[in-house]
Amino acid sequence: MTKADIRLYKDILNIMENGTLDENPRPKYKDGTPAHTYFVNHVMRQYDLSKGEFPICTLRPIAWKSAIKEILWIYQKKSTSLETLRNEFGIKYWDDWESKNYPGTIGKTYGFIIDKYDLFNKRVLKDIIENPYSRYHICSLWQDEVFGESDFDGLKPCCYETIWNVRGEYLDMLLNQRSGDMITASGAGGVNEVQYAALFTMVAKHTGYKPGVFTHVVANEQIYDRHFDAANELIRRFESQKSNDGCIPTMKFEPISNDFYSFTIDDFKLENYYPVKPQLHLDLGI
Repeated sequence: MTKADIRLYKDILNIMENGTLDENPRPKYKDGTPAHTYFVNHVMRQYDLSKGEFPICTLRPIAWKSAIKEILWIYQKKSTSLETLRNEFGIKYWDDWESKNYPGTIGKTYGFIIDKYDLFNKRVLKDIIENPYSRYHICSLWQDEVFGESDFDGLKPCCYETIWNVRGEYLDMLLNQRSGDMITASGAGGVNEVQYAALFTMVAKHTGYKPGVFTHVVANEQIYDRHFDAANELIRRFESQKSNDGCIPTMKFEPISNDFYSFTIDDFKLENYYPVKPQLHLDLGI
């Protein structure tokens, strides 16, 4: 039972008990049905990686390698190419968000914005090394100049901002997320926390610090109406497992070099990870 498991259980119950039903949702399921959600606002979770609190859920299998590969595609490759994502990283689930104006890509978003403004290398990697105690280590993918262009048709970033702070020998990171599909990706120990904890670890290595506190803020976190069966199954699994301490998963990061742009998925090793199976079926709101 991980810290993330406990928090996911509590957050699911909170939405079930206190959530608000949205109106006129933008996303739709593949069959064209509006993808309604129940949501709560202003969710905050915190993990201390220096104490082994790597955020990964064990109540269902998390595709942690795919999660980290997606981060490498965005921040290291600075790419929006679906061909690159498929051929170099073996990931196909972004195909549903292919841009109409820029076929073969997800449009002018995510990696495009990183590349256009040299956000990550300049604002994070170089700045932390050259001016560690600055309070300007901010990488924001929320760029109205891009979103306002007439041909913009991409998905606006969900995990849109990271803020980095040096604290002695430690580096701390805050992730701001405007919107989150709790069961699929944004919930405690889910895809988003795994991938940004990995990004955090990579940046700490590159800049010469130890990874410290990872704080995740989700402005609007939801459970889709078609995910409530899965949410109830997660509750059942938690309640059947809560008396079992078991093994705590450990993420090891052992790269050959300290260069962010040379890191690969093979540098990560997840040990003692024995999630509850089978995997849950989740219809996506596109």
